Amino acid sequence: MADKGYIFRVLKNASFGKMKTAIKAVHERSGKNSISIFFDMLWCAKRYGAGYYDYEIFAFYNLNKEQRKTYVTRLISKKLNMFMNDTEYAHLFDNKDEFNELFKDYIGRSYLQMDKSSKEDVRKFVESREYLFCKMQDKECGIGCERLKVSDFKDFDELYKYLVDKGFCTIEDNIKQHPALSKLYPNAVNSMRVITILDNDKVPHCIYIVQKMGCGGSVVDNNCLFTPVDIETGKMKYPAHSGDTTKGIIYTEHPDTHVKIQGYQLPFVKEAVEMCLKAAQVVPQIRYIGWDVAITPDGPAIIEGNTYCAHDFWQLPPHTPDKIGMLPTIKKYVPDFTY
Repeated sequence: MADKGYIFRVLKNASFGKMKTAIKAVHERSGKNSISIFFDMLWCAKRYGAGYYDYEIFAFYNLNKEQRKTYVTRLISKKLNMFMNDTEYAHLFDNKDEFNELFKDYIGRSYLQMDKSSKEDVRKFVESREYLFCKMQDKECGIGCERLKVSDFKDFDELYKYLVDKGFCTIEDNIKQHPALSKLYPNAVNSMRVITILDNDKVPHCIYIVQKMGCGGSVVDNNCLFTPVDIETGKMKYPAHSGDTTKGIIYTEHPDTHVKIQGYQLPFVKEAVEMCLKAAQVVPQIRYIGWDVAITPDGPAIIEGNTYCAHDFWQLPPHTPDKIGMLPTIKKYVPDFTY
């Protein structure tokens, strides 16, 4: 499976402290001997391209060889992204300004590019808004994002100086989410991650949806809670998993709002899928995209598209009772993908 040098590179680049921590965690969960775990980790790195992180979070210690080979591991994920996405076009998604312009029919909000706007332009944009959502250029996972309340600044000059000094590339309308999403967690826009791929005929398919939820006062939903969503019914399928996938913490209800997770009905899911399938065809050179979608009172709105989809959150043990990973689904639509 893995090339001959892969296991050497894993060992060379591994953090042995983190690997030791992973072995200890697996030992405590499984009761298996630490030495046997270590050698099984090495075998899984060689055979399945799985790092010790994969081994721990996917519970490879509980899987047989047929089950293990269905998982998109770290190495397979990297190869899939290289196979599906032309990096020459990635800037259209990574650059917030370019993305907003290209997908303006799907984002459902007004925005302003700071480097193309005068101070007076910014003033006009700000004066009619209570909140602003501000983004940094070329950042992912909510890094550098801030939600600002305009009245928290003594005047516009103070606000403008803050925007410039922070280096925000884009200021946008603060998205008003659907009451059903606010009921889950009111302090952040709880977005859905909708993953699409284009098959070899460039026909788009939705292969997975996960609902993300903020918690603990966070104004973004990254690395908080998440659970898979049934594409047909729009209901959350399982209890939520913690954003730190190594912890394996499960929530049957939201820790802040106490809303029961499993079976919770989400609105406009089919509409969100339809929107993402259309958006997936705008840049056909990027065939594998993770869309973050907000659900507003009027329907779905795309927040951003990610050209590198994390491979961990859609294959975790609490959400895969059949112990089957995502690779068979991907191969169904892209049979010529080799790894």
